[in-house]
Amino acid sequence: MSDLVFSVSDFVAYLNETLEVAYPYVAIEGELSNFRVSRNRWVYFDLKDEAASVRFFGTIYALPGPLEDGMVVRVSGNPRLHPQFGFSVNVQTVMPVGEGSLRKAADLLVAKLQTEGLFAPERKRLLPYPPQRVALLTAGNSAAYADFLKILNARWRGVLVEHFDVQVQGEPAAAQIVSAITAVNALSEVPDVLVLTRGGGSADDLAAFSDERVVRAVAGSRVPTLVAIGHEVDVSLAELAADQRASTPSNAAELLTPDRTVILSQLREVRASLNGGLQAVVRQRREWIGRQQERLNHELQSVFRIAETNLQAHKRLLAAYDPAAALQRGYALVRAEGKLIRRVGDLRVGANVELQLSDGAARATIGSMEKTG
Repeated sequence: MSDLVFSVSDFVAYLNETLEVAYPYVAIEGELSNFRVSRNRWVYFDLKDEAASVRFFGTIYALPGPLEDGMVVRVSGNPRLHPQFGFSVNVQTVMPVGEGSLRKAADLLVAKLQTEGLFAPERKRLLPYPPQRVALLTAGNSAAYADFLKILNARWRGVLVEHFDVQVQGEPAAAQIVSAITAVNALSEVPDVLVLTRGGGSADDLAAFSDERVVRAVAGSRVPTLVAIGHEVDVSLAELAADQRASTPSNAAELLTPDRTVILSQLREVRASLNGGLQAVVRQRREWIGRQQERLNHELQSVFRIAETNLQAHKRLLAAYDPAAALQRGYALVRAEGKLIRRVGDLRVGANVELQLSDGAARATIGSMEKTG
């Protein structure tokens, strides 16, 4: 039986086909070594343990944040034999493993992002209170989802919650969270608040919330962000980048909405205060109207008295100038041809005149005239 002989190219292609069938996707955990970044895009490193070392190749977009040699990481990817550069694993995801590595990765990322100002207080925005529409990013089957909705509905009615179901731990979590944040910001009707939440867990469970991709997506969201992770000891970097953080999913609902029972009690107190104030105002106005009525009555009586006095004076004046009164005193009115005669010069000898006396009239003819002045 003759040996099977390949050309170099055929061997590489055959081996890669075999790897695609047998090991299309692998996850390897080990100590990071020889880590370097080329042209600010390509990433090269090895994973090693006491007995072996494996080469890895990928892009910076697969990294959770800055990494250093000596950290323990779990890398998932596709094993391949390159025609020129030999065997390596093409990196899909990288996650620090263990509390020490997670802490080191977080410290490196914090220093990097602080330099960029992503955690600066002046960047943070006030959240609408209460919001009308909320985008909720969490696992749909989680206690965090149930607790948030329970407290929100108990405290305040009418808030529309749009749920985006994402994994909140494990390798796919970071990519799913970033994709959901992008989807929320692309909505035609943008929500008032984006809430990213989950319950507590170990450092490994919460690693996605300190992933650089997630932190940058939270910081870059045009929708105001509230990140609520159910732990108090360590603060995830997504919480530092958010506009506001909450200690638990329930606390997030409490920060977003007032307690309607308290508001109703306050409204009752305000209504009672307004009623008391209104009654006081009505009482004061009634007293003021009463005083005004008294003043107007007094002024009207004074006006009536003055008018009565003036009326009597005018009556006396009219009586004094009444021609009938003069006739009673022996005077007479002389008319010629219907016209009242005031001067002798208005008469002529032989003219017919009419004399009006107090008790009647008489007619006469002018026989002679004599002027007195």
